[in-house]
Amino acid sequence: MPKMKTHRGAAKRFKVTGSGKVRRRQVGMNHILEKKPSKRTRRLKRSAQVTGGDVRQVKRMLGQG
Repeated sequence: MPKMKTHRGAAKRFKVTGSGKVRRRQVGMNHILEKKPSKRTRRLKRSAQVTGGDVRQVKRMLGQG
C-alpha cells in the first residue's frame, strides 16, 4: 500500500510541537484590523493550541498517526 499523503491545506495551518501538541494561528488577523483595538490584535498574534477531538483529526492529516 502506498504512503499516506500529507494534507497540504492542514500543513500550512498547523504545526506539531516537540511534545506532540498541535499549534494553530488565532482567527481574526487577516483583514479589517483598523477598527480592532491594539490590545486585541496583540493578543491575536499569539498562537493557540488545538483542543479536544480535533487534535486526532489534525495529526492524521499531517501524517502523525
